[in-house]
Amino acid sequence: MRVIHFVTGGFSGSTNVAKEIIENTNQTLDIESLLVLRKKKSTTEEKLNNFRKLGIDTQVVSGMLHILTIHQLYKICKEYKPDILVVHGFSEHIWGRYAGLLAKVPHLIHVEHNSRERYNWFRLKQAKWLSQYTAKIVGCSEGVKENLLRLGFPVEKVVSIPNGINLTRFDQSTHVPFDQRKAEIIMAARFARQKDQTSLIKAISLLKLKNIEVKLSFAGLGKTSHLVSAQKLVKKLNLEQQITFLGHCTNLPELLAHYQIFALSTHYEGMPLVLIEAMASGCAILASEVVGVKEMFVHAEDGYLVEPQSPQALADAIEILLADKNFTAKMATNGQNKAQSQFSLERMAGEYKVLFRSLCKT
Repeated sequence: MRVIHFVTGGFSGSTNVAKEIIENTNQTLDIESLLVLRKKKSTTEEKLNNFRKLGIDTQVVSGMLHILTIHQLYKICKEYKPDILVVHGFSEHIWGRYAGLLAKVPHLIHVEHNSRERYNWFRLKQAKWLSQYTAKIVGCSEGVKENLLRLGFPVEKVVSIPNGINLTRFDQSTHVPFDQRKAEIIMAARFARQKDQTSLIKAISLLKLKNIEVKLSFAGLGKTSHLVSAQKLVKKLNLEQQITFLGHCTNLPELLAHYQIFALSTHYEGMPLVLIEAMASGCAILASEVVGVKEMFVHAEDGYLVEPQSPQALADAIEILLADKNFTAKMATNGQNKAQSQFSLERMAGEYKVLFRSLCKT
């Protein structure tokens, strides 16, 4: 069985999901995979070589013109002759399926990675038209699946395969007991319109007004304008001594293991891999109650959910989590156990393998 995964070369969460599925399925005898990336500014030769060193056969197509993307992927499909073409994320799932149709790939799978994609009326119309030629439409969480159904995609084709991660990166070698960690907060996320670092910064300011001085670290880069805006807000609110910008971090398991609380303040999500990583690392989770996040947790049991875009709700939650260490430590332990039992790479990849084999038997 030959499978092509087509995804953005932006090395976002969807790129990592495709990469993890390929790494896992490459260990089976009946599945051979090729990764095709749509070129972005961040699609560097160094990153491509890192994928290839992992044994992932990787090719790149143009990201400039849609017609060129389709043509180049079509040529790869004609040469590779896949049984299945898996197209990940918006808008790659549109251009990828056009290429797959032209190349007469037997089975097309569309994977939706976010609960709020940039569909205008024409692209939504194209996606729905393509769905009649698509074997399955996969939501990366139950929330994303429900959103696909709300948008009018065919109910008989829409399924959910929740994301998972390689949990071996979070073994005992990276574990730090909760009471030995810094009573501080970390948020690891790119600076982008989707994320809401602003509300978290304002929450730290509200706590300072109550003489509660909390330290917060931001890990990640992203769009320069959003990063600069956050830095200016920190300066305006006189929080330079409390809030640190760590930039790009490559040692996330080791980094997270030194913080008690991981926060994800966000406007919308699909199913964020970084939340699973934070759970697996033993952090207590504080997150916005949005689609793609809220279905991951039982509030106040294995994660603490707050109203989105509310600095006050974040501030109140932080005060509770810092004041009751037994409650917070128990919540962190429950989250770590849930990550191990429900969000493993083996479970996610196993569900994709079942799907692939079921299609190739029909």
